[in-house]
Amino acid sequence: MQTGLSPIYQWLRAGDEIFPAMLAAIDAASRSVCLEIYTFEECPLGRQFREALMRARGRGARVRVLVDSVGSILLSNRFWEPLRQAGGEIRWFNPIALKRMTIRNHRKLLVCDEQVAFVGGFNISPEYQGDGVNDGWCDVGLKIEGPLAARLASSFDDMLVRAEFQHRLFMRWRRSSARRALALPPEQILFSGPGRGQSPFKRALRQDLAIAKNVQLVVAYFLPSWQLRHDLMRVVRRGGRVQLILAGRSDVPLSKLAAQSLYRRLLRAGVEIYEYQPQILHAKLFIVDDAVYTGSSNLDTRSLQINYELMIRFADQKIAEPARGIFADTLKHCRRVTREEWRQSRTFWQRLKQRWAYFLLNRVDPYVARRQWRRLPD
Repeated sequence: MQTGLSPIYQWLRAGDEIFPAMLAAIDAASRSVCLEIYTFEECPLGRQFREALMRARGRGARVRVLVDSVGSILLSNRFWEPLRQAGGEIRWFNPIALKRMTIRNHRKLLVCDEQVAFVGGFNISPEYQGDGVNDGWCDVGLKIEGPLAARLASSFDDMLVRAEFQHRLFMRWRRSSARRALALPPEQILFSGPGRGQSPFKRALRQDLAIAKNVQLVVAYFLPSWQLRHDLMRVVRRGGRVQLILAGRSDVPLSKLAAQSLYRRLLRAGVEIYEYQPQILHAKLFIVDDAVYTGSSNLDTRSLQINYELMIRFADQKIAEPARGIFADTLKHCRRVTREEWRQSRTFWQRLKQRWAYFLLNRVDPYVARRQWRRLPD
């Protein structure tokens, strides 16, 4: 891409649009391919990606892959042997060890030739194949062409340095880069990871919510901090509108129960809650007036405090409009949860399960992660 050309952004809905676009970008790459993923499965789709990476390597491109060792725990190391033999570089993020297992790289990123990049919630797994309505999980991706891609490639390099997870002091020295926000108006890259300090994503979102009039969130795993919950309720109290699309069907039932423990107060405050019905919801799309966020982060304790995550914020009405179209289309397949219905439908046993789920995910999980982070060897 020539310097000076305007960046191009393309929203992609579900696997039927995301995966063909990613494979096409890999096949067009001539210099470099960086693939960073949480879950990569050995399946026909996974083999398609491996073959595309091998073709890129055959054209002389430098091919590097970073896979999370827990997210892809079922993937054999032998799967990558053909790509290694072709000269590709494969790294496992935070190789499995009980003393640090909770700290994960949840980012999803593909960058080709430092010119084209893809971010979103997608993993490379057969569950994501489909349109998100009739089959396949409901997800959202964004294709980026322009200078932002080079910055994202640089962040991939940074995560490669962290992959072995061996030296705590060095990682803590580099901690600021994991939690930094890179300004590239009107875009902002928001990196986050474990350690001290507030997540840049959370900080930016709270700033937008403080003056918001119209908030539309699509999020698979919803367990925000009390600060964010109050921010959402304040939008309604100021006369604004908040619409949440949450999971009606989830691959993590505990997460759904924990999210439902928050429904009563949110509904009482006037927040509109909808549950997506046709398929499992896995999307991460946040629209606050004309600011739009997308990437790998959910709005839960793990994403905001523990995982390495990657989000991009756009303050551009031209990007917000098609995002609002995605929200409206997703809303058509949702069931609204009303305050009266929710009050009448909850049994004592359901309330107990929801509170225990909240306690485990909001208290126990971050406590264990903090202890493991502090005990990493120097």
